[in-house]
Amino acid sequence: MKYNGYAYIYTIGCQMNVYDSEKLASILTSYGFEKTNDMDKADIVVCNTCSIRHKAEEKAFSFLGRFAKIKKRKPHLITVMAGCVAQQEGKKAFDRIPHLDIVLGTQAFSRFGQSIDAVKSGKQRVVDTKDSQMIYESLPDTSCFDENKTSRFVTIMQGCDNFCTYCVVPYVRGRERSRKPESIIEEISLLAKAGVKEVTLLGQNVNSYGQKEDQISFVQLLAKINKINGIHRIRFATSHPKDLSMDLVYAIRDLDKVCNHLHLPVQSGSNKILKKMNRGYTREKYMDRILDLKKQCPDIALSTDIIVGFPSETNEDFNDTMNLLREIEFDSIYAFAYSDRSSAPAAKFSEQIDEKEKRERLNTLLQLQEHYTEKKNKKLIGKTLEVLVEGKSIKKRDGFKQIRKNLEQMVGRSESNKIVHFPSEHVTISDIIKIKIEEAYPHSLWGHPVGA
Repeated sequence: MKYNGYAYIYTIGCQMNVYDSEKLASILTSYGFEKTNDMDKADIVVCNTCSIRHKAEEKAFSFLGRFAKIKKRKPHLITVMAGCVAQQEGKKAFDRIPHLDIVLGTQAFSRFGQSIDAVKSGKQRVVDTKDSQMIYESLPDTSCFDENKTSRFVTIMQGCDNFCTYCVVPYVRGRERSRKPESIIEEISLLAKAGVKEVTLLGQNVNSYGQKEDQISFVQLLAKINKINGIHRIRFATSHPKDLSMDLVYAIRDLDKVCNHLHLPVQSGSNKILKKMNRGYTREKYMDRILDLKKQCPDIALSTDIIVGFPSETNEDFNDTMNLLREIEFDSIYAFAYSDRSSAPAAKFSEQIDEKEKRERLNTLLQLQEHYTEKKNKKLIGKTLEVLVEGKSIKKRDGFKQIRKNLEQMVGRSESNKIVHFPSEHVTISDIIKIKIEEAYPHSLWGHPVGA
């Protein structure tokens, strides 16, 4: 059925959730709802949730909780909890949010319209968390995109078969399954025709793409995407270290559109902790892969994920992680203090670490990384980088803000994923321009366009 009204979507969590929210927006548009950024105007509100950390889960409940009073004056308003928390909680979500209308699991997007119809027909509560072996497929609807159409995410696979002991992904997104390559190519080709110049391919472990389905490999998929006219850059996340092949290393080196940047989560520098995490590799194996990458791609930018305070992590284990940072000198890291997730095995592990100790270790780790990030950025002063223009600079806590606060400026990213700010004259979104770097700050660079 078709309905009139406005839809507001609030997204929490990872890049895959951003992609999923665009799919939900497309479904709502097909049902007659117009996307709005004004929450008060909405006739249906969707919170696309994340359960990877407790804080993100509580954020979802807090956001949806505020609609109890609003629904009293707008009884027709439909409230929807979608995504990972919805999949995890199911009908239990109604215990904390009695005014919730729909709980839509991660594998129920294809049935979202039916859930809306049921509520519109008078059903008070709808729960859909059924498993599905199929990935919901739909062509991109560019009318649902935000203003910046320069770069988009494209999910190439869903779920995970690795069962890391700290992670809930296999329980909330299901087992690993890959999309058909033809569907991915068609989607990216349509994005390119719409003006998208950069795509980021998403999956819990893109390195194992297509293996279960006996399809083409991830490297072969990259080669096909590399030939799509209009696409200038290809990124991907996440690569699992245990499955990082030399073929992929060579692809990063040889395919001209594949960016010279790799996000390779290590999680810990301690073999004991890696084993307890069920990561499937050792510190030594990880280091070998980094050496392979640096040998074939000397200027490659490296980023990683790290968890501190995992159950039984000693000071010695933590120092192993600190030493790993010193040896590799990552360009950037995403570091988190371990938090229990009830459905993950690690929640039952003994020797839990004190919260204060976790915070202290996290701060120590971040301070060390800050040194290496700034060191890497300062090495770029005087160099000319090719930058994809993303939009106007948003004022954040960084050195350039105080120095350049009265100057109109734009922001973009280099191929190595460095944030670059520059004057806005004669520059438009989606341009690919050369910027000579003049100043470096802890988390960004400043420069001027050069040449035509």
